[in-house]
Amino acid sequence: MFFGRKVLPGLFVCALAWPAAAQGLGPFASTPDNLHRYRDCMSLARSEPLRALPVAKAWQGQGGGLGARHCTAIAMFEAGRYTEAANQLESIAHDLGQERPGLRAQLLAQAGQAWSQAGQADKAAATQSQALDLNPQDPDLWIDRGLSYATLRDWPRAVSDFDHALTLRANDVQILVLRSAAWRNAGEPARSMADAQRALEIAPDNTDALLERGFTNAVRGNKAAAEADFKKVLSLVPPDSEAAKRAQAGLRGDSAAGRNSPTVKPAKSQDKR
Repeated sequence: MFFGRKVLPGLFVCALAWPAAAQGLGPFASTPDNLHRYRDCMSLARSEPLRALPVAKAWQGQGGGLGARHCTAIAMFEAGRYTEAANQLESIAHDLGQERPGLRAQLLAQAGQAWSQAGQADKAAATQSQALDLNPQDPDLWIDRGLSYATLRDWPRAVSDFDHALTLRANDVQILVLRSAAWRNAGEPARSMADAQRALEIAPDNTDALLERGFTNAVRGNKAAAEADFKKVLSLVPPDSEAAKRAQAGLRGDSAAGRNSPTVKPAKSQDKR
């Protein structure tokens, strides 16, 4: 996989449970008791997913409805059962019908991340496209689908999605680095360099941007500049970190390391606790 997005434990819980609670949870929890059970189940899904699965399924059998089904999906995801989680999340979104398009978009976005974790980037992109139809103003959805297209090595579509994300979140270093990597993999080192330089003007010590500029300098034949970028990365990160390993590979002239993009942490806007 050339591009990846880090999915932190509990991301799904934060992204969906608390916004839903703030909105009264609608079909997810129609009574205070259901809301309490939903919160408890989600907490268990985050911390002990294998214990949460039978709890959620038992609640589902007792009429827990969409709340129980969502908890089941999150427990599946946290337990590494990504395909099952993706199917469950898509099913919940479908069963909401035409109600609450924002919530359906979140569910489909989560399903897309589950498909990505399952190594099925084509299904991830298709699901993320459905989410974007419902909420095209969410830059994180454009990032997610851009990452899926990058995994599929569909560089023009990846660049286009990162373009959309930057329109909605201008001068975001994370997105600039991703687009830089996409341009480089697409064989456009000049455009890659422009994005890497812009990212470093905003955040001079951003190690992902330094790595990207280093690999782009290497592609352009500027060995001295590439080595300077890699050495700076090594001065900023722990020696056993992934960034350090990529910088060391760059110093060795290992071009394969350059084909891996920086991973992307979930944006703060997704963590809606």
